[in-house]
Amino acid sequence: MAKYKKIAVLSAVFILVASLARFAQAGDVRGKVTAQGMASPENIVVYIDSIPGKTFPPPVQHAIMDQMRMEFVPHVLVILKGTAVNFLNDDSVQHNVYWPAINGDRKLAHNMGTWPQGIVKSFTFNNLGDVPLLCKVHSEMSGHIVVVPTPYYALTDKEGNYAIKNVPPGQYTLKTWSAEAQPTTQVVTVKADAAKANMGMSAKSGCDCADCCCSITQVTNANLTVKK
Repeated sequence: MAKYKKIAVLSAVFILVASLARFAQAGDVRGKVTAQGMASPENIVVYIDSIPGKTFPPPVQHAIMDQMRMEFVPHVLVILKGTAVNFLNDDSVQHNVYWPAINGDRKLAHNMGTWPQGIVKSFTFNNLGDVPLLCKVHSEMSGHIVVVPTPYYALTDKEGNYAIKNVPPGQYTLKTWSAEAQPTTQVVTVKADAAKANMGMSAKSGCDCADCCCSITQVTNANLTVKK
């Protein structure tokens, strides 16, 4: 019996160590983007340009770009390269979707056509960069799809804040995209989470559970400035 208890204890320790190692795999990159010469720092894309030695399969689930109240919704959609996007029309009038170029390359221009409410059309984006969306029926409509090389990206809020979560430890280059501002870059070093065991720790100790392994997220702060 003692032998089996010892094996059980060792197994539990092994599982705990493996769990801690898993929790210690990533950190967050957070910061604020200051927009000089622009009305707002909102809708600026911040992304990590590459993770050496890693490739990223596109998600199975399609992203969505809708047309509502005569606007593209969202105004800026960020996707991983290879992602399929469903284009919807929730307005009672017909809409058209086309882009004159991708990342400035007019050879990649495409017209999705014109369709009424309730119809969905899909397109897979395999080229990196900005996809400026327009509507031939309503010239005042515009939007953007930004295709990035990694799943580590964020879009700024109205105050310019952003957060890229679960980034593997390492040194990377942050890049920005904006419809108005020039792109900028900044090198960041992401450290692993600091994981600690909280076996039997009470909630008063800062852990929400009585018996668990909690991970203290390592946050890398990176503030950026973009100029129009």
